[in-house]
Amino acid sequence: MSALERIDQAVKSNPVIIFMKGTPKMPQCGFSSRASQALMACGEEFAYVNVLSDPEIFQELPQYANWPTFPQIYINGELIGGCDITIEMYQKGELQQMVKAATQSTTPEGDAA
Repeated sequence: MSALERIDQAVKSNPVIIFMKGTPKMPQCGFSSRASQALMACGEEFAYVNVLSDPEIFQELPQYANWPTFPQIYINGELIGGCDITIEMYQKGELQQMVKAATQSTTPEGDAA
């Protein structure tokens, strides 16, 4: 599987995912740190990919959604943006709503029959 296919699979199989330098608990850059803190403050689970531990993803991710920098945050398969946009959305209360809606839409709700 190519790096772009792995990125696509990760984006499509996780309602909320951040591609970042380092991990949410041990970020390796200030932008990744602030963006992951905003996601953590939303109080919902999210996936992450440490782009520093996978050189192919590090190299290919900027082409995936035509976004040149890290971190990159995807919600429901859509690129939300990087650090500045994420922080701005958090301050407006938009990020919390999006994250909550995305994570709740994937939880099983029982039989609708």
